[in-house]
Amino acid sequence: MTSMMQMWLPVLLSAVAVFLASGISHMALKFWHQADSRGFDNEDEVAAVVRRGAKGAGMYMLPYCTTENATTPEMKRKLAEGPVGVMFLRERDSGVGKALAQWFVLVLVITLFVAYVAANTLAAASPAMHVFRVTGTIAFMAYGFAPILYGIWFGQPWGSVFKHVFDGVIYGLLTGAIFAWLWPAEIA
Repeated sequence: MTSMMQMWLPVLLSAVAVFLASGISHMALKFWHQADSRGFDNEDEVAAVVRRGAKGAGMYMLPYCTTENATTPEMKRKLAEGPVGVMFLRERDSGVGKALAQWFVLVLVITLFVAYVAANTLAAASPAMHVFRVTGTIAFMAYGFAPILYGIWFGQPWGSVFKHVFDGVIYGLLTGAIFAWLWPAEIA
């Protein structure tokens, strides 16, 4: 077992590396994720209708199906005719600063859990490749599996989902490499 105190540097550097890699993936390599979403041809009209019908930020379903109305002929008709979808609405956009801060905190928390599992399962002086496999796999599971639920439950196009899973592979490789590089040689 390895002390969590010995994990502060790999945690911090891994979190920074994943944060920077995600920035490159989403902002610098515009071709990679820019095509994941599309706009409406009549965006202004759709936005006006949504403004009138939405009760604020939240997740909206179209049609709105509940356990009470799921089997009614009207709901079956709406589902058959379409459109069927989920829309996420946020408060008015005030920039990306808050979202970037929240993303970094999440990356840091994920990396802390990677360190926790690794510190409690790997010995000091474990072979670097073993540290890489364990920590990289844990990180990939956190980053790479999460996007799949959006394809399953919310209809996110699978091409977009798989790009996010691939991003998770990159984040896992970065995390594993940094932990392998900085893994303690002995117990402090």
